[in-house]
Amino acid sequence: MSPLNFDAARPAATALALCALLALGGCGKLSDVTGSIGPQRRVEPPRDESELRSFAEEWGRRYDASPKNKAVALTYARALSKLGRHAQAVAVLQGLAIRYPEQLDVLAAYGKALADAGRLQEAAEVLGRAHTPERPDWSVLSAQGSIADQLGQHDEAREYYRAALKIRTNDPGVLSNLGLSYALSKQLSLAEETLLTAAAQPTADMRVRQNLALVLALQGKFAEAESWSRHDLSPIDAAANVASIREMIAQSNSWREIQNYGARTRKSAASATR
Repeated sequence: MSPLNFDAARPAATALALCALLALGGCGKLSDVTGSIGPQRRVEPPRDESELRSFAEEWGRRYDASPKNKAVALTYARALSKLGRHAQAVAVLQGLAIRYPEQLDVLAAYGKALADAGRLQEAAEVLGRAHTPERPDWSVLSAQGSIADQLGQHDEAREYYRAALKIRTNDPGVLSNLGLSYALSKQLSLAEETLLTAAAQPTADMRVRQNLALVLALQGKFAEAESWSRHDLSPIDAAANVASIREMIAQSNSWREIQNYGARTRKSAASATR
């Protein structure tokens, strides 16, 4: 998933930006495909923001020309989500879900978009229909766990993550979500152990490492936290991160902030590189 633009919010908001960045679907990706007939080819939106905007405009034109094309709508919605235009992504996918109410990939994308938009109860309902017990989808399970955590249902969330990990063993995104779930319940030793496992995976990204830094700092292990932050940030930014976390810890409502921040940071996370 996704490094944030730390320069835009350093230092005070930086620590909070590491809190509860629960990755929808583990990697947070909607289906990226093009074409409607025959084999479908995955399309990766560009990482550069200006290129991403051009990409979204191009796929927006394709969508306007063919709004019933499932692959085009999914790709366009993905680009909108990455730009933080969540309400628009929901509108695109809502129309698609009306046209294809039984197609699980459409429901999965729609449910994740609803969650990105903060419409958690609706997202939970849609994602509950996006896979079946006979054919569970690990990314949907992880998204369901993320939603449950944001609703304060941490025990239920961890059941979703464990189910996802049975399918996708040691996925760093799912493990990171599980670690943050433990942190939200103040089980910091379990959170650290889980996030260390996540960070050790070859495909672990910046978010995993920064979530580990957060949990270490919450335990007062500031030197270790700064060391992990330096994997992805400059020494100055890493120090600012840890200083911001220390400031957050000193506040009486710090745990409430950790629990509630996920929904407020979706726009920033979606606009970052995934």
